[in-house]
Parts: sequence; C-alpha cells; structure tokens
Amino acid sequence: MIVADTNLIVYFYIFGEYTDLTAQIHAKDPVWIAPYLWRSEFRNTSLSYLRKGLLSYPQILQINEAAETMMYDNEFHVPLSDVLRLANMSTCSAYDCEFVALAQEYGVPLVTADKKVLSEFPNVALSPAKFVS
Repeated sequence: MIVADTNLIVYFYIFGEYTDLTAQIHAKDPVWIAPYLWRSEFRNTSLSYLRKGLLSYPQILQINEAAETMMYDNEFHVPLSDVLRLANMSTCSAYDCEFVALAQEYGVPLVTADKKVLSEFPNVALSPAKFVS
C-alpha cells in the first residue's frame, strides 16, 4: 500500500511523459490510498486540460469517473491536528500535509513528484522513480 499524491493519480489517468512510470508503480503496488482532498485536486487538474483544449469534456468525465472508481474505499479523512502540526513544522501547504499525515498514520510511503514535499519529508516521501527502483 502507498499514499498516492494527486500528481501520481493524474499521471496514471492522463497520458503524458510519466504515464509509463506510474503504470510501473501501480504494477508494483496497486493499493493506493489518499485523503479525500485528492478528488478536488484531480478535478481541478483535469479541468485545466479541458480549458487548454487538450481533453474534451466527455474525456475528463470518463477520466474522473475511472479515478474515483479506483480510489473508492481507499479515501480517508486526515486528523486536523496532524495536518496542522506538519504544516507548522514545514513550509508545505496544509493540502500537501494531508498526504504526509496519511502516510505517517499508515506507516507507508507517500509517492509524489512534489519537490518541496520530497525535500521536507524525506522519511516519508519518495519520488516515483525511487519507488520503482
């Protein structure tokens, strides 16, 4: 089991340069968990693809539905005190700290491409390439 940052879920469902690497991560560990926040972040990112004309409205609907199906039963509320503690001891956003807190709670790695999270929480966060190797 891993905590999947929203960027990882995006890479898995929206074709791009990291799609193959993300598929390797999923093959290595197909159980991905995330705070409920991932849904809003994912929707916002997919909307940017729509607005840029890179994906159509039916495509982003299908992508969002597929991602939500995969993550169903693997979404969690994260305690406020944990999020605020982590955000206070770092320069990361409360959004990012939700993922860190969940990884700490379950004792599993957070796989993320977020450089700030990787830098500030090296005991929890792993890059996609490092996770695969």
